Amino acid sequence: MEEERIVSPELETGDKSLEKSLRPQYLAQYIGQDKVKQELSIYIEAAKNREEALDHVLLYGPPGLGKTTMAMVIANEMGVQIRSTSGPAIERSGDLVAVLNELEPGDVLFIDEIHRLPRIAEETLYSAMEDYYVDIMVGQGPTAHPVHFPLPPFTLVGATTRAGMLSAPLRDRFGIISHMEYYQESDLREIVLRSADIFQTEIVDTGAVEIARRSRGTPRIANRLLKRIRDYAEVQSDGVIDQSIADQALQLLQVDKAGLDLVDQKLLKTMIELYHGGPVGLSTIAVNIGEERETVEDMYEPFLIQKGFIKRTPRGRVATELAYQHFNYPYPN
Repeated sequence: MEEERIVSPELETGDKSLEKSLRPQYLAQYIGQDKVKQELSIYIEAAKNREEALDHVLLYGPPGLGKTTMAMVIANEMGVQIRSTSGPAIERSGDLVAVLNELEPGDVLFIDEIHRLPRIAEETLYSAMEDYYVDIMVGQGPTAHPVHFPLPPFTLVGATTRAGMLSAPLRDRFGIISHMEYYQESDLREIVLRSADIFQTEIVDTGAVEIARRSRGTPRIANRLLKRIRDYAEVQSDGVIDQSIADQALQLLQVDKAGLDLVDQKLLKTMIELYHGGPVGLSTIAVNIGEERETVEDMYEPFLIQKGFIKRTPRGRVATELAYQHFNYPYPN
């Protein structure tokens, strides 16, 4: 399952404290995502000059790219408090109203996995985002009546890995929509060096480059790999992480030169060996590797497409010539 993967971009047990210790606090400390940072810095400065709440922000992209961190950075830059929740945690509109009731003027409300908000709670958000009020039904039966509940101006920051699942009315109420992209190796190298300094771990540049190259463009994975490689270096060597130590540790973790783990390799080999490279349906791939269709689509496929190992076609997924080369298979004409 994906939670057992060393290269899973999802948080594992014990990773929350690690994430918290590594998170930058301001835009100047945030490495990567330059386009998003440049735009946000302008909008934040303008809002502060007008002494207004920042417009609502939607951050979307694959997991592990720093959407939660960016929400916290926005709150810090605005000099306000942040309240955090998630779509699955809000079961009724009353749960959402309770969170909204805690907000002070200008505060940031962060909703992770906002695409999983129940429909009734989402509809409550419409008036809250647009006009800063909610209508609450009080009483039951014939005595039931709406109560107009005003809210202070606030900023909703929504994060999602599946922007396409957001309804149009909700998406249209976000004034700022930013796409979080996979990180460049140079940015990941900087992140690894910064994290190693926080961990008080000695690392040379070649070691940081090797970790960055095999981190699937994802800071969370880079930090997790660094943590495991640090353990390996302390036990098997003198504690210093260089390219050789990083490579040995990553081989032990079964992460190859392209950042693919056993699940990725199984997926690609299944397509090549059993289905002659495709086209093959997503559901068929999921059954063969023992995963849910949604897990394959959200967790594995984006990286493999971005790296050029598979491509989508109207008839299904196809393994590319690069995938054949990666496993030293002859590419069929």
